[in-house]
Amino acid sequence: MKDKKKTENQHPNKIGIKEAAGYALGDGGNLFVLTYVSSFLKVFYTDVLKIATNKVATLFLVTRLWDAVNDPLWGALVAKKPPTKDGKYRPYLKWIAIPVALAELICFYDISKHTNNMLVIMIFAYVTYISFGMLYTGINVPFGSLASVITDDPEGRTLLSTFRSIGGGIGGAAPLLLAPIIIYTKKTDAAGNQYNVVNGDGMFYFALAMCICAIIFYFACYGTTKERVKSDNIPNVNVKEAYKGMLKSRPFIVLAVTGILISGQLQFASLNQYLYKNYFCNTNLSILGSIAQYLPMALMIPVTPMLVRKFGKKELAGFGSMFAAIAAIACYIIKPKPDQPWIFMVVLFIIGFGYSFVSITNWAVVADVIDYQFVKTGIKSESTIYAVYTFCRKLGQTIADYGGLMLLSKVGYDVQLMSNAGYVNGVSEGILKVCTIIPAVTYTLIWLLYRFGYPLTKEKLEPIYDKVHQSNETVTE
Repeated sequence: MKDKKKTENQHPNKIGIKEAAGYALGDGGNLFVLTYVSSFLKVFYTDVLKIATNKVATLFLVTRLWDAVNDPLWGALVAKKPPTKDGKYRPYLKWIAIPVALAELICFYDISKHTNNMLVIMIFAYVTYISFGMLYTGINVPFGSLASVITDDPEGRTLLSTFRSIGGGIGGAAPLLLAPIIIYTKKTDAAGNQYNVVNGDGMFYFALAMCICAIIFYFACYGTTKERVKSDNIPNVNVKEAYKGMLKSRPFIVLAVTGILISGQLQFASLNQYLYKNYFCNTNLSILGSIAQYLPMALMIPVTPMLVRKFGKKELAGFGSMFAAIAAIACYIIKPKPDQPWIFMVVLFIIGFGYSFVSITNWAVVADVIDYQFVKTGIKSESTIYAVYTFCRKLGQTIADYGGLMLLSKVGYDVQLMSNAGYVNGVSEGILKVCTIIPAVTYTLIWLLYRFGYPLTKEKLEPIYDKVHQSNETVTE
């Protein structure tokens, strides 16, 4: 009798760990290529291709401005395309997996072996990086939208978001933990001090490894997921009305701004490569820093779904971002000395603990906003909302890259000098200041937005889930 009651109360679109793990592989594929590009491409440009920091900053700015056109176009294209026998979003995983992985590989090709003409090198950098960005959006928008059609069960959504964090953690940790071992070569100066410089060939071969891993993970995700929430056979999508609805939506606006800040801070953290290289003079700290970032997330993943059920996503993300903000502010005040990298590592671990709640719940929050928009407007707009959110995240990356590189230039980072040096008086201290004050400001803003801006509390979401589920039952009938 108990089993019968349990079956009756079970959500019809309930999913298990096996499918959630399959979905996680897709984000693993994403992060293999994205994290390597995001964390090390600027180092490749400055230290291998010898492109000045202000020119690299401009390159990132111009290429991301194109995303203002590219991302909404992908969102509209995916939204208007009818579903195939494999679903509406899954097919993109097999269509674009190989092109996006190869685009990442080509970004790290050392064209300076064939020419010293900086104009040719810059054109190559622009073309390859823009191509990667376009193809990455082409697979990421459908992949992100896929979560909302795998299931409409709130617990299933949290499970998908949790496992996506696991997949993203695997894909993101691989380049951060392994790349420093392969891409840096140890050198010794006249005084006997050791430091590290970038190896261009090592960067390319590691890009090849990430390319292969991404393709395998994308196809595995395609083969292990299923679309249960039905999509219209002939999509009637009013993209203009969908965008108008977003601009009037407080939950979406807060989501967009937090997306800019969250992604911006993740991207800004890639500047720590310069901190490890030219302040602490130990690039192996990059590995410890990555462990400090991902270990707290790994520890929190098993308990987060239970905490979400008890407290809610908004509430948990608000607490986590406040915790991270306090730690980041403390780091800026302490200002660890060159022989005190352990202080910096401890602070990164504390920040990682607080940020883990934001990261693990983030994609479930996106799905909640998609549901909220549908209930308020009656327009199904998974891919358009996700495309705009993707653009906001890229905008955050752009601000971080452009601002960070310009700040590096401001404190005196010279590619000809610093790419083949360790600690440099004045410049190294400036790098530390840049790498500590920005996180302190950013995490504080994220906390303020979750605490006072985002309105979808645990209680307010329950009737939204009910209405969405009723609508899906009507479509199925």
